[in-house]
Amino acid sequence: MSQLSAIRERIRNLHMVDEKIILKELAEMHGPSKPNREKITAQATDLIYRTRNSGNPGLMEVFLAEYGLSTNEGIALMCLAEALLRVPDADTIDELIEDKIAPSPWGKHLGKSSSSLVNASTWALMLTGKVLKDHETQGLADILRGALKRLGEPIIRIAVKRAMREMGHQFVLGRDINEAMKRASKQEKKGFTYSYDMLGEAALTSHDANTFFEAYRNALKRLAPQAKQHNIRENPGISIKLSALHPRYELSQKDRVMRELVPRLVDLALLAKETQMGLNIDAEEAGRLDLSLDVIEAVFRSPKFAGWDGFGVVVQAYGKRAAAIIDWLNELAKEFDRTIMVRLVKGAYWDTEIKQAQVDGVRDFPVFTEKAATDVSYICCAKKLLDYSDRIYPQFATHNAHTVCAILNMAKHNQSYEFQRLHGMGEALHKLVIEKEKTRCRIYAPVGAHRDLLAYLVRRLLENGANSSFVNQIVDEDVSPELIAADPFEALKYGTQLRKQMVAKPTDIYQPKRPNSVGWDLQNCDDLQKFEHARSNFKTYNWVAKPIIRGMTWSDKPAQVFSPNNPDNHIGYVAKASPQMVEVALRSASSWTVSAEERGDILNKAADLYEKNAGEIFSALCREAGKTAPDAVSEIREAVDFLRFYSSEAKRTADYPERGIITCISPWNFPLAIFTGQISAALAAGNGVLAKPAEPTPIIASIGVKLM
Repeated sequence: MSQLSAIRERIRNLHMVDEKIILKELAEMHGPSKPNREKITAQATDLIYRTRNSGNPGLMEVFLAEYGLSTNEGIALMCLAEALLRVPDADTIDELIEDKIAPSPWGKHLGKSSSSLVNASTWALMLTGKVLKDHETQGLADILRGALKRLGEPIIRIAVKRAMREMGHQFVLGRDINEAMKRASKQEKKGFTYSYDMLGEAALTSHDANTFFEAYRNALKRLAPQAKQHNIRENPGISIKLSALHPRYELSQKDRVMRELVPRLVDLALLAKETQMGLNIDAEEAGRLDLSLDVIEAVFRSPKFAGWDGFGVVVQAYGKRAAAIIDWLNELAKEFDRTIMVRLVKGAYWDTEIKQAQVDGVRDFPVFTEKAATDVSYICCAKKLLDYSDRIYPQFATHNAHTVCAILNMAKHNQSYEFQRLHGMGEALHKLVIEKEKTRCRIYAPVGAHRDLLAYLVRRLLENGANSSFVNQIVDEDVSPELIAADPFEALKYGTQLRKQMVAKPTDIYQPKRPNSVGWDLQNCDDLQKFEHARSNFKTYNWVAKPIIRGMTWSDKPAQVFSPNNPDNHIGYVAKASPQMVEVALRSASSWTVSAEERGDILNKAADLYEKNAGEIFSALCREAGKTAPDAVSEIREAVDFLRFYSSEAKRTADYPERGIITCISPWNFPLAIFTGQISAALAAGNGVLAKPAEPTPIIASIGVKLM
């Protein structure tokens, strides 16, 4: 096994490892000494004092000072902004505004902010809230408000959307690359460089992917005349989102992605090389990492890029695999005798990663669960990047004074690296650092139309809106600089000893009542291989489904059954119940006369058997119902959750008499989950059950019945 392959294997193994193990190793191998940490904390405290005294806070900091996630108004604004992305009609928008804006006490924020834009927004929101309330009118002011209300909520809707647009304009450099370049010139004269990012989420269609590709290519061509310096690090750059270049950017479509996406990325990288610009591959959600590394390696291997040091990769420090990814990138650069740029960020998808892991029921999280852990990881990863600077050009993206001072402390004199900040954030902090330390700083600048702006704005607000965020705290005079600059290594050590688990692990989200159903992460190579292996044993299997009455199988003339998505795929044979069989079933059915505790135990055992026989169920769901792999996983997990939920509910019904015989008729679109849910609910309460599966999916139902 090559060194590159060995590191890739280690990266995969770290995906769900206990975070304490990773953090202990990072701190011991790459963490600063305690005396250095004390020095860093003192320097960071001083930098925070100087930043506050500069009198030039950024708009994001000012906005969060008034409307962070610690305030009901801030949460209302973010909910509204996010909802406006997908609301289909004006009436619904009006209802949302009334629901989110009207109830909040905006008046207490009026005139409190140092920003005229924030104050103007507060006035508009306060007026909106008052206009939408129906109180008794007294005096001229109330008459005016009544008149405004008679003008209609559409006017308010337009005002609120315009306010959101104006707010977003502060964080997006331009609606297109031309406007962005024009606005960038002012900061470029002050010594800043730019990395441009075309706004937008992942491509859903080939048309979307083509649009993004053309936007990237056009941006590179328009930026070419600005790349005048011989040193690539002094020229503008561009950031590329791989999921924006392909509509099926997922592990199950790896062959297609490698065939179609890699050539496109090569074309864009060649354009960047020709003009001596940097091109960074943006980070994606954790589930896409393995595929992204395959794409990155395929492009980097091309001999067309020999001598070009502008290929870059973004690494997210909140990911448990971050340090190992840096090792892999360094080894990749060594193998091809090139230099690679690495932008180190904290990470912007934390909420998504946590919730997705809980929904998927996997054994752990792919990201650290504490802010201090991410800060520790960032500093340790920064040390690795500085140690690898013969092959890696480090780009440190941060707005945190402690992190900045840690990097300044760890870097050698005249070592080559740069800081990065987001457009609209961290101006005062980085201005002071540049003036004193003579460091480079690049501004990450989003470019895009208003329709793409809100998603970006909401992500930035969520990322920085929590009370513990540096961007939130920097302008909050109630939080001392000493507290903001606290050593994350000490915070992590102290917190690990005393804290309770704040974020429930995916396996424990329903505890103490019941365990979560076992998850299958189909974006993980190992889980995907296990899934394919589990169902492959039943790839050509022929099932026989017949009526079962009181445990006895009744035979009739079976009919052949074929897959709905492949008429050549013979699934098996199905014998339908005759009217006479139905009569026998009706006469012989009876209540389930066992104790509530025993009923619960039996339902739990059935859940275990469902998971033990997952391979057969996966195959049947895909072959008989035509389900995709993700749908098959969701189906069996929902069925297992039903069994365990009603098992836990069985004890609650112990003192209630059963209702008798319950007839359960399930739909074809959830042939196992709803079928199982109906039956387990009835059985948990002590009833007898007559179960009729959907006509198109009797084989799946028969597997469930046999296991139950």
